[in-house]
Amino acid sequence: MRLPSTHTWLAAMLGGAGALHLVRPRIYEWLVPPELGDARTWVLASGAAELGAAALLAAPATRRAGGWAAAGLFAAFVPAHLHTFRAVPNEPVPLAVATVRLPLQLPLIGAALRVARGR
Repeated sequence: MRLPSTHTWLAAMLGGAGALHLVRPRIYEWLVPPELGDARTWVLASGAAELGAAALLAAPATRRAGGWAAAGLFAAFVPAHLHTFRAVPNEPVPLAVATVRLPLQLPLIGAALRVARGR
């Protein structure tokens, strides 16, 4: 059995996350640092951006642009992941999730950059 290509699993992951951001925004609102303003607006905008990046990744003609968009999104999500440590300082499960999610941004950015560079 062959594993899905990098652009395929990135598109699936971003498409699923983007849809969830739009359908259930309240799940993500607490992750938005209050310094950024209205959390709902940020969640909906990031969901739309994730869907857009997924669509770009899915089409061969726009795949490289989708890789750049995905890399930018993963980098832009770092403040939300860092905010988790401030928002739930004494809750073990959210802290454990944040501790795992933050370093995962690096391989996700790396995968997106490989797609962006046509590799």
